[in-house]
Amino acid sequence: MDKTLKADTYKWYPVYTHPRAEKKAGQALASKGIEVYLPLRKQLKQWSDRKKWVEEPFIKSYLFVHITDREQTEVLMTKGIARFIYFGGRIASMPDRQIADLKLLMMSPLDLEITEENLMPGEKIVIKAGPLKGMTGEIISYRSQKQLALRLENLGCSIIIHVAASLINRF
Repeated sequence: MDKTLKADTYKWYPVYTHPRAEKKAGQALASKGIEVYLPLRKQLKQWSDRKKWVEEPFIKSYLFVHITDREQTEVLMTKGIARFIYFGGRIASMPDRQIADLKLLMMSPLDLEITEENLMPGEKIVIKAGPLKGMTGEIISYRSQKQLALRLENLGCSIIIHVAASLINRF
């Protein structure tokens, strides 16, 4: 299906997968022609006999699909997919900008951390320099340091990034 003809009907949806099934579910969806985004990060894993760099999902049991409402059933019928995420009694969708921001974050060299903790809203800021220039977020107090938290609405988690105070402006 040509997304340019019906671009306004396509939305990003966060999808919950079965545990440790993110990659296989993403591949299964892609083989059905569904656009999938699975944020991955490299981590050094230690086994008893060796160390190895592996790519792991950044947000455990989540991936994102870019679909129309009609394709929701097809997504649910895919092996490894558990359910859509609901927010306010409806299937949650995400603005294109949030997916673009998440992709930008994943490409940045910054040390990222994800937390399930419900962070309290604070002072609004915008990053004025560096690889995340133009991104907006909230200042929070976390582990006694001043850090930038970019809240992903409708997802139930926040991404914490360490940014020097000199790189932000208040608004």
